[in-house]
Amino acid sequence: MGTFSFSFSTLVCSSHQSQKGTHKHGHELEEEQEELAEHQPLEQEDLNFEKWKRKPLPKRTLYQTIDSVKTYLWNAETKEFMGRTGKSWSLILLFYSALYLFLAAMFGGCMCCLMWSISPYHPTFNDRVMPPGMTMAPHLDGHDIAFNASDRKSWKKYARSMDEYLKPYNDGVQERKNIHCSQEKYFMQDHLEETLERKACQFKRSWLGECSGLQDPHYGYSLGKPCVFLRMNRILGYLPGQGKAINVTCGVKKGNPEALGEVEFFPKSLFDLKYYPYYGKLRHVNYSAPVVAVRFAGVQYDAHIYVQCKLNGKGIINDSPTDRYLGAISFTLDIGA
Repeated sequence: MGTFSFSFSTLVCSSHQSQKGTHKHGHELEEEQEELAEHQPLEQEDLNFEKWKRKPLPKRTLYQTIDSVKTYLWNAETKEFMGRTGKSWSLILLFYSALYLFLAAMFGGCMCCLMWSISPYHPTFNDRVMPPGMTMAPHLDGHDIAFNASDRKSWKKYARSMDEYLKPYNDGVQERKNIHCSQEKYFMQDHLEETLERKACQFKRSWLGECSGLQDPHYGYSLGKPCVFLRMNRILGYLPGQGKAINVTCGVKKGNPEALGEVEFFPKSLFDLKYYPYYGKLRHVNYSAPVVAVRFAGVQYDAHIYVQCKLNGKGIINDSPTDRYLGAISFTLDIGA
């Protein structure tokens, strides 16, 4: 009996071990088959990518296209206009109307604040005022004055330009609009209210003597003795010279200094202090900037002369390497007989 029990238990154990081995062996076979499948080359059918490409849509006829457009513009079934219902369009219009009204109100508010914070009569910040430059007349062909004294057509344009330049300085206009000033100091009017008009001193055309165009309507061009007008740029509130009048000088910049000959100034070679400060267009309505007329009475004929006129005085810069018009102006004279 004991022998039979041992044999039966041995048999059961052997059977159980056999089933485990069979199960383990089958699992290993499946793993090997999967590995072999991974390393097997793809079939030609799998490499054919053409079948994965998107198939082109069939071409639509003109009638179908027109019908689609009509449906897009107005879909009678869904009551939609361009893909949206009336409610959707109303909400969009309402949103953008509110948005643009808000932006317009914000812009208008900013402009109102800006205009409220600045004055139309003077700049709010004026801490970097550069010294003045200088302008000249005539100024037709750049800064080149070339003519023949015996050829009326060559210099007539210069005389006509100077006539136009001096019209605001006619004696009758100056006597009617401006006041006579005899002081030799700044004409300060800061005590007046900001909005009140400022008075301006007279500057009469007749004061320019030989260059006024009254004695010689050709301004010396027919005689080979041309006149040139110089004027200092206007700068609002600027007081030139720090209490002393600004002086003007002219000379040859390049070449022989004697080629320029005698130089005459009318009414004088100074910008008087009584014409300053300038209060701007709104308050200094009739302001007439002073003019210095320069007459070149002994210019050498048939010579290209490079002339430079400078402002001289305290606070004036006339030798700037970056701005050749700051405190000076250069031009050429080429006069033929």
